[in-house]
Amino acid sequence: MSQRDQISINSQSILWVAGVGVGLLTLAFVLGVQVGKQSAALRRPMQKGVEEELRDLPEPLVDQLKIFEGDGPDKLVPTPKVDATAPKADTKADTKADTKAESKAESKAESRADAKAEAKTEKAPEVELWTLQLVSTEEIAEAKLVADKAKATGFATTTVKEKGQMKVRLAKPGTRAAMEKVADRLKKAGFKPFAMRVE
Repeated sequence: MSQRDQISINSQSILWVAGVGVGLLTLAFVLGVQVGKQSAALRRPMQKGVEEELRDLPEPLVDQLKIFEGDGPDKLVPTPKVDATAPKADTKADTKADTKAESKAESKAESRADAKAEAKTEKAPEVELWTLQLVSTEEIAEAKLVADKAKATGFATTTVKEKGQMKVRLAKPGTRAAMEKVADRLKKAGFKPFAMRVE
């Protein structure tokens, strides 16, 4: 054989070919994994939006129970019992009796509804509202300082000018008992509040 016909392969060439082969195999594996993930994602059903999930939720238990009380949208109406074996002449009498029973039931339901409506329209006794005043001063800067300090501790305030005085009070009034609890928290925060009735 002549020298031309011989192919010489040295160790560097073998390593280079092996490295290229391993790289191609790795690339093929990574691409296969990506294609598999994409196809799995396409086969998965679409996720529902928040609105659709909320629509699928059952009604609150209170609303479900209102149906049984007769306050819900689907009021229970007594259905007349029909005897299939009874003669037709009795059916007319039964129909009249059923009509009377239905009209009585309807009138009772209407009277209950009227009573509920009247109870709702009656005014509840007015609850006295109270607030806490944190400071009363002639100096605007002092009133602003107290209002800022109250805001920093989590209490919303309002500043009112009455008879030349700047008065810093809590923005949200409440019952006397509630204001006493808030006053305790304000005292722990370093304020000297006093309760006053909202007019």
